[in-house]
Amino acid sequence: MTPLHAKTTLSRKTVGLVLGSGSSRGWAHIGAIEALEEEKIPIDYIAGCSVGSYVGAIYASGGLKSLKQFVLRMDGKKIFSYFDVVFPRSGVLNGTKRLKELFSMHTDAADFSDLQIPVVMVATDLATGKKVVLKSGGILEALRATMSIPGLFAPVKVKNRWLVDGGLVDPVPVGAARAMEADVVIAVDLNSGIAARKKRRETARPAVKKTGNPHAYKNELFGKLTAYYETAESSFTHKISELLKKESSTPDIIETVMTSINIMQERITRINLAVEPPDVLIQPRLGLLKMMDFDQVEHSIEEGYAGVKDKIEDIKALLEPV
Repeated sequence: MTPLHAKTTLSRKTVGLVLGSGSSRGWAHIGAIEALEEEKIPIDYIAGCSVGSYVGAIYASGGLKSLKQFVLRMDGKKIFSYFDVVFPRSGVLNGTKRLKELFSMHTDAADFSDLQIPVVMVATDLATGKKVVLKSGGILEALRATMSIPGLFAPVKVKNRWLVDGGLVDPVPVGAARAMEADVVIAVDLNSGIAARKKRRETARPAVKKTGNPHAYKNELFGKLTAYYETAESSFTHKISELLKKESSTPDIIETVMTSINIMQERITRINLAVEPPDVLIQPRLGLLKMMDFDQVEHSIEEGYAGVKDKIEDIKALLEPV
């Protein structure tokens, strides 16, 4: 399939979509993309960070529907059980094997060149603190780097550099989309402090029924994975408790790490967006969701969808011919 970024073949303005970091809030990106597609807004480039890279790569390979069906069916609290519990010196989790499962069950893409839409991902060089843009080679290696939350996931060595989560330096990588020469940049920021509304917003669609994947083999795979990870989840919780021997009133290590990173990323995002703002900023109302609230899938998707709908007139105005 010919990439849409070939400007010589386009008579319209090109669109760069920026999908920011946000852990469990990342499912809002699914709703945001669905709203853009529904409004027939083209997506020519994608720049992602952390979970935004994951959703963006799956969408760019044609697997978004499969991902949505999976996360709606999966008990979100089991998500962490997908990662290997190894307790290395450099991080609690080493998610290479499980990330491969989580990605390959939705797409056959293995290399950046396999994607239908150009995608770049941002990570952080652990030695220099500089932003690293990943745009070629193996997708899984890049995903492991951009999603390696310090202290929780082990860093990844890419071309002699140890890389961790890009959210440390650029949670919403607008600059990466600009560098791809997008005419209009739409950014989805999941780290804003806007309070979420408990009731469904008027622009949100009716609740999606959690239907199964139409392919029998994937249903079988899902059943096997669920059974496996239910056991793994119990083991994971036990190991964490044994390791820490903490009192029940004390915040656990995951909550502490993720809340701290969330606070940091919100402030970094404010600074970065002030210096390099997108043309349209989407901020889904996810303020009450913690970064580990993986069981709020449907709510996150709806808020992402509603966030785009709120700005759709602004987007269309920017795309009008000069």
